[in-house]
Amino acid sequence: MNQKRTESVDQESFLAMASEIRPELHRYCARLTGSVIDGEDVVQEAMVKAYQTLETLKAKAALRPWLFRIAHNRALDLLRSRALRAAEPLEAASEMPDSDTPDPLERLMRQEAVTTAVSRFVELPTVQRSVVVLKDVLDHPLDDIANLLEISVDAVKGHLARGRTRLKEINARAPKSAANRAHSAANQRYVELFNRRDWESLRALLASDVKLHQATHAVRSGADVGMFFTIYARNTATHLTTAWLEGQEVIAVFENGPAPRPNHFMRTEWRDGQITSIRDYRYVPYVTESAELILDS
Repeated sequence: MNQKRTESVDQESFLAMASEIRPELHRYCARLTGSVIDGEDVVQEAMVKAYQTLETLKAKAALRPWLFRIAHNRALDLLRSRALRAAEPLEAASEMPDSDTPDPLERLMRQEAVTTAVSRFVELPTVQRSVVVLKDVLDHPLDDIANLLEISVDAVKGHLARGRTRLKEINARAPKSAANRAHSAANQRYVELFNRRDWESLRALLASDVKLHQATHAVRSGADVGMFFTIYARNTATHLTTAWLEGQEVIAVFENGPAPRPNHFMRTEWRDGQITSIRDYRYVPYVTESAELILDS
């Protein structure tokens, strides 16, 4: 009996594909969750889940859609936990081509999605959100979107038409700018000490149970976190400034002097004047590409 052979998936193949697809997964998950921070958390969880269940995948060709499905499901889990998932009945599909050379109107609609702020996507119903991001931001074929979401191609077209219309309305009523707010004295102190290269004073601020989170790296804790500043000490051009991201206070990191956009950002948590957590996004710079950062002067 002849049995069709498929190329199996090993750890090396998985890690290579994971590194290649991770920015694209983040672009999807960030818009699905409405947050670049939550989107990265979802991608990280999805990668861990995929690695733990790698033996269930039988062919390399299935690796990409498999990773997308895991990330999609993890994002939906997050949305359910926020009670934000909305159900919407399917309507008749619009006539919509799936062409590599869209007409001018089609290109304008896609551009609307690409330039829309990440946080605004959360105002779309979940299925519309998924379809618009997959088609207009990531340019996935309609058939692939239908397979991922387990709906028909006609349903994909219907959700896409309604999602595009609603997204245009959301953008039309969105405020043009956001007001700056005062930053905490703790974060301002952190930035000041960092820019003065006062590493010993920064290490003195670390709580005994402090944790360092860096994507693609194992979590460090306690005394090991002190080595974190050694990495940045090697680059004398690195400069920090306080910033706001999605309503959260963050620290923008410029590694090569002044620039329009930071290279990445950090988040810190404090307890009784000591740092209990540092989340450093240095190794996932794609997170900053979609971030709506409000930088201090």
